[in-house]
Amino acid sequence: MESNSNYKYGIKSTFSQCLALVGAGFLQVGVGTELICSTVIIGALSDHSNKNEWLTMSNEQMSWFGSLLYLCTPLGSLMSSLVLDWLGHKKCMIITNIPYLMSQIMFFYAENVETMYACSIMMGLSVGFSGGPFSAYIGEVCEPKLRGALMCATNVFYFGGSLLFATIYAITRQWRLTVLINMAIPIITIAILCMSPDSPMWLLSKGKNEKAQRTLGKLRGWVTHDKCSNEFHEMVVFMSANKNSSNIKNGKNNSESSWKQLLQPDVIKPFRLLLIYFFFSNLLSGVPFAPYLVEVFMTFGADVDVQWTIAFSLGIAILGGILTIFLVNRLGKRFLTLTTLSICSICYISIGVIGVYWTSSKQIKSWLLLTSFLISTFVASFGIMPIGWILLTEIFPMKSRNITCSICSTLSFILSFFMTKYYTNVVYLVGFYNTFTIFGFGGLIGCVYFYFCLPETENKTLQEISAFFK
Repeated sequence: MESNSNYKYGIKSTFSQCLALVGAGFLQVGVGTELICSTVIIGALSDHSNKNEWLTMSNEQMSWFGSLLYLCTPLGSLMSSLVLDWLGHKKCMIITNIPYLMSQIMFFYAENVETMYACSIMMGLSVGFSGGPFSAYIGEVCEPKLRGALMCATNVFYFGGSLLFATIYAITRQWRLTVLINMAIPIITIAILCMSPDSPMWLLSKGKNEKAQRTLGKLRGWVTHDKCSNEFHEMVVFMSANKNSSNIKNGKNNSESSWKQLLQPDVIKPFRLLLIYFFFSNLLSGVPFAPYLVEVFMTFGADVDVQWTIAFSLGIAILGGILTIFLVNRLGKRFLTLTTLSICSICYISIGVIGVYWTSSKQIKSWLLLTSFLISTFVASFGIMPIGWILLTEIFPMKSRNITCSICSTLSFILSFFMTKYYTNVVYLVGFYNTFTIFGFGGLIGCVYFYFCLPETENKTLQEISAFFK
């Protein structure tokens, strides 16, 4: 097996791969706007001083509106997993934008709560459909040394989409006008994806060896076949080994179903690890609070404009995402995970303790609370938030990568649904600040688990990572 150190393509290869991922990046811009949409709209509908808005929601309706997106991602992900091998990553990413565009049109004309629910469902289908194709595409298109950094770069697009949507609303203070402007995102994304290449791995799986070879040459800086022959040969051997392994275990000449392969150790082990990772990542990166950020910032009590504070928090998240691009290769995913999860846990515990026991100046208290929350947002954005999705592109074997990427992204959003839907119930039971304390101590438990169970995958080929879990 060739080592990834033998892949020496130069700056043109890096530029070519960045160019190929522009469409995937814009897809993440769309996901970012979809996930911040409920936060902005719930905040707008909670502002009863706005006399121009006739639509209203109760607290229960808001909790359903804010969480339905996460609940409906499994259906979108299931649909994606069923057609991904047939259509390929590129076509699936294009299809993702259709329900997204429809949801924005429906938002603009919405006159009742039922339509708002339908919009949230459409966005959930879009987000769920995008997860598997997007993650698998990144993992198969990029060189091992660039995979982590480029995945982090697309994470910056995600935060950029959320920041764009929040900033437009902060300026206009009209959520319907905001979604109208946002309709440009899926249209632009479709246009860019139409010009993007297919994954060489997918082309190989369809027997299109010559096209796969040409595509790999373009992705590695428009080089000749001789220049990328080692990597292409490694891909062919890897694909053949997976097919032969399936045939031997099944006792047949045809490939074993990917669904049956989910029970094999090299799939179960990374699957369990990633599911636990997503649980702690969602818990400590603000997912439970996301639809209720306006209320959270108002409870902190700092004398700030809430809408611009939300935009600012997304801005520092972008900065964190940019830092990840430069840090992940130097520090590794394991170190960043342990460090950022620890800091976020301490920040959450600090919010809980200060909120309950601080009795002196309310102004100092409010700024300490807000600062701790913003620090946790920044730290999570260059550690636990992007790294889970980077691992998703790396740790599964090729034979089941498409379906496992779809299932894991689905389960991540199911976790997000329960966290957002029942966040208000937890607050009701234990109190607002005690909720932060519980989440913080939960994060410390996660640190202990990852210290013993999380391997380092940075600068390793997909084959080496796959071999680790066997």
